[in-house]
Amino acid sequence: MVSAAEQLAANLNFSALAKADELKKRIWFTLGALLVYRLGTYIPLPGIDPAAWDQIFQTQSGGILGMFNMFAGGGIHRMAIFALAIMPYISSSIIVQLMTTVSPTLEQLKKEGEQGRKVINQYTRYGTVGLAALQAYGIAIGLEGAGSVVADPGFFFRVSTVITLTGGTVFLMWLGEQITSRGIGNGISLIILSGIVAQLPAALAGTLELSRTGQLGVGILLIVVIMVVAVIAFIVFMERAQRRLLIQYPKRQVGNRMFEGQSSHLPLKLNTSGVIPPIFASSLLLLPATVANLNSGRMPGWMNEIVAQLSHGRPLFLLLYVLGIVFFAFFYTAIVFNPTETADNLKKHGGFIPGIRPGERTAEYIDYVLSRITVIGAAYLAAVCLFPEILISWANVPFYFGGTSLLIVVSVTMDTVAQVQGYLLAHQYEGLIKKSKLRGRRR
Repeated sequence: MVSAAEQLAANLNFSALAKADELKKRIWFTLGALLVYRLGTYIPLPGIDPAAWDQIFQTQSGGILGMFNMFAGGGIHRMAIFALAIMPYISSSIIVQLMTTVSPTLEQLKKEGEQGRKVINQYTRYGTVGLAALQAYGIAIGLEGAGSVVADPGFFFRVSTVITLTGGTVFLMWLGEQITSRGIGNGISLIILSGIVAQLPAALAGTLELSRTGQLGVGILLIVVIMVVAVIAFIVFMERAQRRLLIQYPKRQVGNRMFEGQSSHLPLKLNTSGVIPPIFASSLLLLPATVANLNSGRMPGWMNEIVAQLSHGRPLFLLLYVLGIVFFAFFYTAIVFNPTETADNLKKHGGFIPGIRPGERTAEYIDYVLSRITVIGAAYLAAVCLFPEILISWANVPFYFGGTSLLIVVSVTMDTVAQVQGYLLAHQYEGLIKKSKLRGRRR
């Protein structure tokens, strides 16, 4: 006869093996989904001449098309069915977040918990389809006006382009949600990460080729390597940095028993806005250069001079870049974090900051602290993005070594590793609880 303790031990070992298998399946599912995404970036859009588009793209790669091509994993360079990538979904998410601050209906949905979040997510999906269709139509018009890129321009080409590119974005949105639910990490972030990482080998090969041909000195190459390592270490340190506000909970009585007051912390990230500020700032600054390149020879001289000053590495570009990062850091932080709502939640649960009156004064104090750490966070983002920009302009290093790409890669990697560790830690705790039950039965 098998004792109850032996049966529990066998169940424990079986559970541990099952959890390990589940983690492997999640990892393999994530890798398979990302492989599908990468394959889609090599399927060209129907009705275009890839060689003709490649020639045009080479003249525009320094503008906004080059930055979007980085996020699309080379999909714009190849004008693939996934050329729009997941950017319409990100834009729709930001627009919905902005609307929740001004629309009472959306604000009420946000407070309804899981059910309200599902409705907001559905609105985000609808917005993604609309933005993707609008951008796809703009791409179709642009391709038709780009010379001999389109073999048979007209209504049919525009409709097929809108359907293909919009369907590609919707498929990637669905794929990202599947990765989030059935894989490891945030699916949308991993799709962007895979697109950037897929371009790094070509950028490294190009840099080494420049060094081999003597166009890039060995000393400069070493500086680039040291800079990349230093920036990565700096990003890891700053992304983990927090300002913890002490939260105290009063004593409470349950029946005839008195429970001591507990203390906790309210963590405020140094960089609450994430990677949104540099993406928005660079997009706005690179837009004039892209428009100027598309209208080359048809603009007045003074406008060409302004556009020239807005190119990579120029003082005006760097100044406006820093100002844009600082502005969007404060703007997006104000959207994603509401001190008043946080203070109300603390008050409902009986929590308070020592020395600060609950309610409005707590909200003011949280806003005071958040504003000051956002200054440090904005300075950190500006430093990470500005120094590589100067190096890119000075040493002609490939664009993929920019601060924005490094920031995205490091941040998403950290979040994914943290989720894997949390998954393993949860199963370790589960195993420890079962072991404690096993020991209790043996006694």
